[in-house]
Amino acid sequence: MDRGSGQAGVSLGHGHERLRPTFEQALANVKDNVLRLGALVERAVERAARALVERDVELADQVRWEDADVNELQRSINQEITSLIARQGPVARDVRELLALYHAAAELERMGDYATSIAKLAQQLAAEPEEPIFRQIPEMERLCRSQLRAAMRALVDVSEQQARDVCAGDDELDALYKSVYEASIALMEKSPDRARQATHMLFAAHHLERLGDRVTNIGEDVVFLVTGQIEDLNP
Repeated sequence: MDRGSGQAGVSLGHGHERLRPTFEQALANVKDNVLRLGALVERAVERAARALVERDVELADQVRWEDADVNELQRSINQEITSLIARQGPVARDVRELLALYHAAAELERMGDYATSIAKLAQQLAAEPEEPIFRQIPEMERLCRSQLRAAMRALVDVSEQQARDVCAGDDELDALYKSVYEASIALMEKSPDRARQATHMLFAAHHLERLGDRVTNIGEDVVFLVTGQIEDLNP
């Protein structure tokens, strides 16, 4: 009786050992796809902001059309993760990592929506009399992309410190957004006929500020993955 139980235990152990490399490869594939999604979103943000500054309607249109690629890749990642959990029965730490990747993909998809919204604003702004873009907006865009790249590294490396650094950087983005808000009010007071341009730029800055919040959410997910503690790092 005892001998039979022992044999069963050995068989299960060997089965687990055989499954583990398969799981690790599947997890690596999910991470690669999340990185691909992050790269697509970063490209969309850069191009949307460039369309805004250069009043490039065609470039803005490309950003809008290519959002479908972001949506499709996010759906594919979700299916991969759901299937992996169902087939592999991962342990608790693995489940946490998969859920962090699942949530990151959702945040990235939403960031893609912000890029699309900025592209729409670029098209609307191009139809208005030309008004120089507030200098803070390109600064916000560059900071957003830098923070996004850092968040992706923190997620893939499962680095708590990198994640905390990403979240700390959101204060600079908030300060730039406040500056855009004040510049918009000043422009509308000085030149009421430029109110539409000021409003479009303010909304573009708002989308970038919200994008930064989504990046921070990914950082918080990494901290939870490492520590098991839920922390609000963007109060």
